[in-house]
Amino acid sequence: MNAVEFQGVSKSYAIYDAPGDRLKELLSLNRLKRHRDFWALHDVSFEVKRGETFCIVGENGSGKSTLLQMVAGILHPTSGTVGIDGRVSALLELGAGFNPEFSGRDNVYLNGSIMGLSTRQIDQRYDDIAAFAEIGTFIDQPVKTYSSGMVVRLAFAVAINVDPEILLVDEALAVGDIYFRQRCMRKVHELRQRGITILFVSHAVSDVKAIGDRVLWLDHGRMVDVGEPDRVVSKYLAAMTEKDSTYLLLKSAADPEPRRGGPTQAPEIVDTIPNIDHRFGDGRAEIMGIAVLDEQGRNLPILEPSSRIVVRISVRAKAGVGLPIVGFMLRNQLGMDFSGTNTAREGYELAALQAGDVTTVDFYLELPELYPAAFSFSPAIADGTLMGYQMCDWIDNAITLQMGRSEAQVYGYVHLPCRVEVNARIRTERQLENPLG
Repeated sequence: MNAVEFQGVSKSYAIYDAPGDRLKELLSLNRLKRHRDFWALHDVSFEVKRGETFCIVGENGSGKSTLLQMVAGILHPTSGTVGIDGRVSALLELGAGFNPEFSGRDNVYLNGSIMGLSTRQIDQRYDDIAAFAEIGTFIDQPVKTYSSGMVVRLAFAVAINVDPEILLVDEALAVGDIYFRQRCMRKVHELRQRGITILFVSHAVSDVKAIGDRVLWLDHGRMVDVGEPDRVVSKYLAAMTEKDSTYLLLKSAADPEPRRGGPTQAPEIVDTIPNIDHRFGDGRAEIMGIAVLDEQGRNLPILEPSSRIVVRISVRAKAGVGLPIVGFMLRNQLGMDFSGTNTAREGYELAALQAGDVTTVDFYLELPELYPAAFSFSPAIADGTLMGYQMCDWIDNAITLQMGRSEAQVYGYVHLPCRVEVNARIRTERQLENPLG
């Protein structure tokens, strides 16, 4: 059996316009309906295999938390079936399951007991929980005196130390500081390697790409897509970009139009796109091609640390584009957006494009020393300003190149340019007292 199975699951909440309507409906002899149904989930079906890390993305209010609460057994479906096979440990809402009047220590034992652990078993785990939480003597103070960060520290420490077979994490780590969040993500990776089934909800798509085996996209309670992380996340980000672009364009419609510079037409036209993982936009302009070149204009087979490169992008207008912006996003091998730029960001204003116009833009870059991994370039053309634009064409991972090895070790992701100086040593008091020796 799978760890988690949803079959045609729907969840409805009764919404009343006034508090008294609930009582009137209850006492009504003819059972007159005084509420309207709000469907938080509608006909959701999926399965999570044992040992799989299953991520869920979607806007606020899309039903993600409702879904996890069903897995945790807090809520029951209005229709459909939910199957769970394994001990579930949940980190859902901030402080959920904690009694604010109890101390942190008491809440550790309370939560452990709810999970079915004996006092002796909790005793054996208590030191590990306290060490991971790192809240010091506050563990003996009432939880109501904790900051939000302290609450999530203790909650996560408990959740991972009760031997869960299924771990639920619902955006709770977003309130933690960067140090603790990094520790939590390392722990999640460790649990993955141990074969723990993880259901992970987060708005941080870089985390989703880094740890997810599969991703479910929910929108207003309905499944939009489920599958491989890069594909689903790309489609999700495309939809969010379109939505945000429309909103910003409406918001900035009253702003005066900025002055535009003259057109830039490069004689070279790139007409090849090596790869298309996903493509979206309104189609008023399109990416014709992208190339990564050396300073002499030759195609690069590999990226070299501390070298100069040219990213060349050719675009064609199919309709009028009043404020064209051409740019690209650089991603690492985990699919994380590593760096990016565009003509507007660099202060270059392209001339308006008419249907049939072709423009080539060259981006001259000085690469730092990066760790040896694969990096992809995702080109795009939009219409508008940095404050509000409409995406015309975006291509995910159009070209990918391997970064060569640096002559020296790269610690972390990138080596920053650095100059080292050593100040003259201060002579000891003894030398000052006896300068001749």
